[in-house]
Amino acid sequence: MSQAFDLHCRQHLELGAELARLESLDEAPALAARLRQFLHAAAAGGLDGLAATRLISQFNDRLNIRVIELTARRHRLPPVGWCWLALGSEGRHEQTFLTDQDNGLIFEATSDQEADALRALFQPFAQEVNQRLADCGFTLCTGQIMAGNPAWCLSYDEWRSQFIDWVRRPEPNALLNGSIFFDLQPLCGKTGLGDALRTLLLGLTESTPSFQHLMAANALQAEPPLNFRGELAGRDSEAIDLKKFGSRIFVDAARIFALSTGTRAVNTADRLRQAGGQVGLVPAEIAAVDAAFSQILRLRLQQQVASLAAGEALDYGLKPASLHDVDRAILREALRQARRLQQRLKLNYEL
Repeated sequence: MSQAFDLHCRQHLELGAELARLESLDEAPALAARLRQFLHAAAAGGLDGLAATRLISQFNDRLNIRVIELTARRHRLPPVGWCWLALGSEGRHEQTFLTDQDNGLIFEATSDQEADALRALFQPFAQEVNQRLADCGFTLCTGQIMAGNPAWCLSYDEWRSQFIDWVRRPEPNALLNGSIFFDLQPLCGKTGLGDALRTLLLGLTESTPSFQHLMAANALQAEPPLNFRGELAGRDSEAIDLKKFGSRIFVDAARIFALSTGTRAVNTADRLRQAGGQVGLVPAEIAAVDAAFSQILRLRLQQQVASLAAGEALDYGLKPASLHDVDRAILREALRQARRLQQRLKLNYEL
């Protein structure tokens, strides 16, 4: 065990040093592949779900930042402040091995006309970053939620107007966008722009109970796959989408708790710990929910590692029949905690 731990630590340090020394974009895909091999081994080596997803996300962040920095050198960017935004699971530091790009760009502009001109200058840079990241294994977003899309390469004032519109005049798409964009994290560049946008967002959501209510109602659409006795529903051979009907339940609830209380944390576990008490959860409940969320993430990663080892395509499905008795019991209890978390939302928002 000691030798394996020493090897893990040495590889961790070596890969970190390689990332820091990376000077060629053409060498990035090969380094990304070695990073994935290391992370696959780390996830298979017994890390809990929270620790494993943080480790994956931290290495992904460092690789993303290096790719952005190297790509920026290839472009004559305008002399204004800009910041690359990580969104969704990357913003929350909860990435698994099945993830695509969710990112945006924010920049300083003094007028709509200047914003249009600057966007045209930033677009070739942002589009190349998206492609370079795709070359490193970060799949292009099928929904085009990427900085290379002009819709998500915006000035601060344009982002501000977009967020106000989503919160003050919410439509179904606004709730969907909120589940991605409201988990923003400034990644590279003038990070104060991203921090200012987050401050604006929290002020909007904390002062708009009607939006909180709609988010809560939307979060209850996906129920844990349990029957009325609290046992796993369906046949053991039927796959459970452990993202939609598992981890997403925790993520959605924690986001609502954070946005309704002005909590700046973006990571789900941090949101639960920091905002849980303000929304009525006692310390023992927070600890139980935290542990349940970590176990769901562990089981998702365990399934992905097994699929990779078998040469199978990654998906979100997990068949209870593939679990041993202990993990099956853990899954059942974790989903019961998800149900209790939804009951808290129902109580708080009278749903």
